[in-house]
Amino acid sequence: MTDRVNPEVRRVADDIDTMEIRGAATIADAAARALRVQALESDASDPATLRADLRAAARTLVETRPTAVSLPNALRYVLRGATGQTVEEIHENVEATATEFCARLDRAQSDLGQVGANRLRDGDIIMTHCHSTDALACVEAAVEQGKHIEAIVKETRPRNQGHITARELHEMGVPVTLIVDSAARRYLNDVDHVLVGADAVAADGSVINKIGTSGLAVNARDRGTPIMVAAQTLKLHPGTMTGHTVDIEMRDTDEVIDEETLAELGSPTVRNPAFDVTPPRYVDAIVTERGQFPPESIVMLMRELFGEHTTEPWVEPA
Repeated sequence: MTDRVNPEVRRVADDIDTMEIRGAATIADAAARALRVQALESDASDPATLRADLRAAARTLVETRPTAVSLPNALRYVLRGATGQTVEEIHENVEATATEFCARLDRAQSDLGQVGANRLRDGDIIMTHCHSTDALACVEAAVEQGKHIEAIVKETRPRNQGHITARELHEMGVPVTLIVDSAARRYLNDVDHVLVGADAVAADGSVINKIGTSGLAVNARDRGTPIMVAAQTLKLHPGTMTGHTVDIEMRDTDEVIDEETLAELGSPTVRNPAFDVTPPRYVDAIVTERGQFPPESIVMLMRELFGEHTTEPWVEPA
């Protein structure tokens, strides 16, 4: 059978898989735009074939990052706009829906930043983990309000995403102290807020984020340091009641160790989970573009936004 998935869709899927495209909002934006390309450049001659092409493209994209819920949420949004009685109508509706989705993404992060900035005071020191554009939006908004913010940034091994955070905070004019991951507890006494992002938020308020977030949250609670999670509503996971039911992505071992060194160590088994689950009892507030919420209230927000959970639209109809 001829492969009808557009090459641009496959390129975007590869870039998401290899983390050339990273960050939940960036992934969602790229996925929505890729589906728009699939629709507009499809040579399907009838609506059924065009919808099948769109589902195939969505499956190609959704398989790249099983934990980042912003990806299926973006695909779900665009595919449910693929309505119309003719190929031309579907083209127009998908283009309009994808364009609207990307515009909402732009506004959402700005609105979230304003909400999060209200929790930050002039002179606060924050600690970050990994790289989150939502978390950085809160800091940027606080700086624009004239507040002086300083940051202690964890490197976030093995891919050192904290280096990206350090660079972007520096560009905002925020003084940065970069620390190794294992030094986090040592510096928590100096911190006013732990500020992290999320790849997904479960209905019970559990937070799925870069591996190491859960341990940081436990240490922060022991130290009495509040932990704030910045997450657009795009990252809410309506299909799971607890974070422990989310599929945790396992990354390649070569991110951790090269083959030669591995052999020198006697070829031990290497595990490289990309994410962990932080229970809601360790989270003080989840900040979204809709406002800030205690973790136990997230389920109500999900019901308001998503209603009842339904079959994923990229699944082939029976």
